Amino acid sequence: MASPSRPPTTAAHREARKVAVAAFIGTSIEWYDFFLYGAAAALVFGPQFFPSESALASQLAALSTFAVGFAARPLGGIVAGHLGDRIGRKHMLVVSLLVMGGATVLVGLLPTYAQIGVAAPILLVLLRLAQGLGVGAEWGGAALMAVEHAPEGRRGLYGAAPQLGVPAGAIAANLVMLAASTTTAEAFAAWGWRLGFVASIVLIGVGYVIRRRVSESPLFEESRRTPGALRSAPLVEVLRGHPLDVLRAVFATAACTGLGYIVLTYTLSYGTTELSYSRDTLLVVVTLASAVQLGAVLGWSALTDVLGRRRVFIVGGLAQIAIGLLFFPMFDRGAFGWALLACCLAVTVVSAQYGPLPALLAELFPTRVRYSGISVGYQVGNVIGGGLAPIAATALFATAGGSGAVGVYLAGMALLATLAVLLTPETSARDLRTI
Repeated sequence: MASPSRPPTTAAHREARKVAVAAFIGTSIEWYDFFLYGAAAALVFGPQFFPSESALASQLAALSTFAVGFAARPLGGIVAGHLGDRIGRKHMLVVSLLVMGGATVLVGLLPTYAQIGVAAPILLVLLRLAQGLGVGAEWGGAALMAVEHAPEGRRGLYGAAPQLGVPAGAIAANLVMLAASTTTAEAFAAWGWRLGFVASIVLIGVGYVIRRRVSESPLFEESRRTPGALRSAPLVEVLRGHPLDVLRAVFATAACTGLGYIVLTYTLSYGTTELSYSRDTLLVVVTLASAVQLGAVLGWSALTDVLGRRRVFIVGGLAQIAIGLLFFPMFDRGAFGWALLACCLAVTVVSAQYGPLPALLAELFPTRVRYSGISVGYQVGNVIGGGLAPIAATALFATAGGSGAVGVYLAGMALLATLAVLLTPETSARDLRTI
């Protein structure tokens, strides 16, 4: 159960809501950029940037660039964590938005392999690395701004703000891809897929203005005024003083992001190449499932403020084990209704862990190293879970001869996450100022 809250002032409550909205809008823009790339990697990047006589080899190469972004995320988290613990959370939010958005716009302007040869995939990988750095820097700052501004006893709910950016960004990205796909197949391949990337420049401007207007984290400001509180090497202190908490953060993150990216990215390529789904059908399925996830993230996150983080996380982990095994038997039926049901069930159980992650991870680390701690744990968990999941699923399907092996892989990750949370103490009653 959460501890009794100290009644916040009206101004503090208003600022907390403003920060939560800013975190939601900013992360929605960043995840729009991220998922737009994922959808393009699944649908068009193979033949555009990695032409090959083997369709499987071309698809694996395209999805590998999606994973490259995940590989860069820990580095972005480390750099932003160091600076965020030294100079503040707010500055990192603005910088990360500009890095991520700029790379996305440039992807939309990038020539293809047919136009400039091998330079095209090299530049694509470099821009994907920049996207990964931006997202890696983004999440920790957005999560801490929301959690550290939140009233006591409502950190789960307020901390869900950046997590809502994932389904919101996925909805926006898939709607843009659906709109672009109304053109002919030739036009979509030539220029249609680029429109969403270039249009990101407008969203960057909106996000920049919003983030510039929010106030710095009050807990960071308090910490900065305390003599000796700021550390010259916060990452070193985290790894030396809180190694188990970092591991807990890694495993708590891996399973829910793994299953989440299977739904949001892998299904687009798997369903169109191995099953009878059309591209537009799956874009609609993923968009509707993302809408369901918006409500699920809010509901589960608020529930952790009442029941505690640990109970909700464990329920979510056990449910993910079951859904991991059942997802493909439902999805493989090749019917719209079954695909929608499988994806909606998956994102609902994923949200039981994904939604409350900012609150749980923030409650593991003291303020002076909190940005570094949650960034490293979350981003490494994303590499293990989200980054490798689409590639692992594609490879397992090809080598094991079916989707059953992919389901076992997902269930195994969920089991590890559940064990990690079982070994994590309840954190919802902790005072962030005294950890």
